[in-house]
Amino acid sequence: MQTQISNQYNTKGILVDLVLYISVMFLVREIYFPNVGFIANGLFWSFSTLVVATWRMKVRRVTWYALGLRKPENVKKTLMVTGFILMCIPASIIIFEIIKDQIPFLLEPDTSEESAVSKFGNLKGNWILFFSIIPFILIESMLEELLDRGFLMNWLERLFSKVSYATVLAVIIQAAIFGFRHSYDLSERSITVGLIGLIMGIAYMAFGRNLWPLIIAHCILNTMSMVDRVM
Repeated sequence: MQTQISNQYNTKGILVDLVLYISVMFLVREIYFPNVGFIANGLFWSFSTLVVATWRMKVRRVTWYALGLRKPENVKKTLMVTGFILMCIPASIIIFEIIKDQIPFLLEPDTSEESAVSKFGNLKGNWILFFSIIPFILIESMLEELLDRGFLMNWLERLFSKVSYATVLAVIIQAAIFGFRHSYDLSERSITVGLIGLIMGIAYMAFGRNLWPLIIAHCILNTMSMVDRVM
């Protein structure tokens, strides 16, 4: 499958695609419609980036199916990979919390709880608000896996295809971009989100390049996070 994808483009074309894609990914976030709220704006940003990714894929004759948006071959394996992700992510965050004070540079504090209130409103005890926004949270979760693990990581891997550790570079760079995009600084939040991206990337590459275990795990994680804010 990967060989078939690789044959459709060269390194120069891939670099052009990535410049276009990453530019739109970040620049579109400068557009904000205050009257519709954060969730609608977030979906607008993701769908705009999805349009660019799909356009570049069409040029290269690559489909989302080829990148992993296909029916899993084995349901049991899919659930096992999902479980692996759901175990590894909290474990990695706990380890980071233990060692973060030993990091030889200053990290910005995690303000995600405060920003969540401003983004989603006061969810405490508000199940009506929860059920009204959770479908959009799940859509956004799926879009992030399509974009960050499906498109970005495969394109990065192809960009570095001439070196033996291309896959390692692709996994690390997409995780760094994923973390930075969620906070725009070097903070506790950017690192913890980056760790999530790292584990998702490893799982994608190690278990058959199928996006569904990642999508399911991402949806579960975001749902649990929202439920925690309601309780």
